Amino acid sequence: MKFNSVFDIIGPVMVGPSSSHTAGAARIGKAARNLFGRQPKWARIHLYESFAKTYKGHGTDFALAGGLLGFETDDLRMSKALDIAKKNDLEITFIEASASAVHPNTVRLTIGDDTEQMELVGISIGGGKVEITELNGFELRLSGNHPAILIMHNDRFGAIASITKVLAKHEINIGHMEVNRKDIGKEALMVIEVDQNVDDAILEELEEADHIIQISKIVS
Repeated sequence: MKFNSVFDIIGPVMVGPSSSHTAGAARIGKAARNLFGRQPKWARIHLYESFAKTYKGHGTDFALAGGLLGFETDDLRMSKALDIAKKNDLEITFIEASASAVHPNTVRLTIGDDTEQMELVGISIGGGKVEITELNGFELRLSGNHPAILIMHNDRFGAIASITKVLAKHEINIGHMEVNRKDIGKEALMVIEVDQNVDDAILEELEEADHIIQISKIVS
């Protein structure tokens, strides 16, 4: 892992014993909430390898719950997040997965409510940094450390151009972009990391672009 500053090595300000198992887990949980667009009513959380072995002692369980509730890593309510989740009618089930994973700090979250559900795979790579590697069956690489727009669209000519045209008009710079599709002409996922948070008004404009199905965002 490449560190950019001493603060990356020390880790973020947080409530909990471990930057990887607590702060990273909280950020994965919050990324899932942001992508879902609201607090879910239920969550099934599969923990792999190191996460599965130590999640109770290292606070990974309450950190994931705190993230799903929208807490920042330094929120003093974090250690009580499991109790707060119950009071907020958020039912969480933790499952210790026996399968191996590419990274020892891997978690698969399936979250939902009465109308829809979403599945996300995240890894905590150290120092509170995370990567989202899968969303609803699409492979991706999303750091969670920068504002991002995730766009589900039909795999058609002009879809990407229609999105970048709107971003350019509003002087929003793209730091990283990738597109993944399950098959030619089917649904595709566009992931765009940008330099600043994108206003909801711009998201509404993006939703009117060609071949767009759904848009969600992660704020910094």
